[in-house]
Amino acid sequence: MKTLGIVGLGLIGSSFAKAYEQSDDWRIFGYDIDDKINQFAILAEDISAVLNKENAGDCDLILLAVYPEAAIDWLREHAPYISRDAMVIDCCGVKGCVCPECFQIAEEYGFTYVGGHPMAGRHYSGYKYGTEKLYRGAPMVIVPSRYDDIELYTRVSELLKPAGFGSISVTTAEEHDRLIAFTSQLAHVVSNAYVKSPTAERHKGFSAGSYKDLTRVAWLNEKMWTELFMDNRENLMFELDNIIDRLSEYRKALDEKDYETMEELLADGRRRKKEIDG
Repeated sequence: MKTLGIVGLGLIGSSFAKAYEQSDDWRIFGYDIDDKINQFAILAEDISAVLNKENAGDCDLILLAVYPEAAIDWLREHAPYISRDAMVIDCCGVKGCVCPECFQIAEEYGFTYVGGHPMAGRHYSGYKYGTEKLYRGAPMVIVPSRYDDIELYTRVSELLKPAGFGSISVTTAEEHDRLIAFTSQLAHVVSNAYVKSPTAERHKGFSAGSYKDLTRVAWLNEKMWTELFMDNRENLMFELDNIIDRLSEYRKALDEKDYETMEELLADGRRRKKEIDG
């Protein structure tokens, strides 16, 4: 039987715990800064014990499902107790500030570390919203220390199998953060800003799918997203500058009552969507 250690039992960590708990081949140790969550997770049989320095060495896989700074701090403190045969994967939303530190720690103590980002989530956070189905069919992005290690890729795939990911892709920390600024972080900023219109208070009865789709991620964990935005500020500012420039084009067409330009702007956006997503 293999042993999984999970640091952080919020939405991400508890969903991993619930998914692995379905497998007869794994036992799960978990730790959350809130000890009430630890005890509840034991009562719910999502974990069998609280993860600590005494049992960290028993883990075959450790998932760091906490904020970036907390992930680095936990790994630095517990590194002497982790088995050299173990693999550690962080699940943070940014990689540039996490991977270099964690690669160095892993090299010093002789275990394997891989950066990771499960591309799945919900707009609610916390242990009670975790589900064993969260990662089923979802993409998983990994950042290894080298990119031609087929054995490592195979090992990662095998260790993550109980989560049910639909695909695992490999990238660099830099490329991950550039792309995530566009696909995730910008969307959260835009959604959060959009609902601040004074008109939003009167939307009921006048809104349907468009409103729901655009505002879903406005309901976020502001502490976590602030840390992620600041850790990836240069990439996110690039995306914000770009969308502000694009929006100004639409506003200019409206201001000048320029039907032709507005139609072309809309057609261009439709063409881009088709080219990108098919």
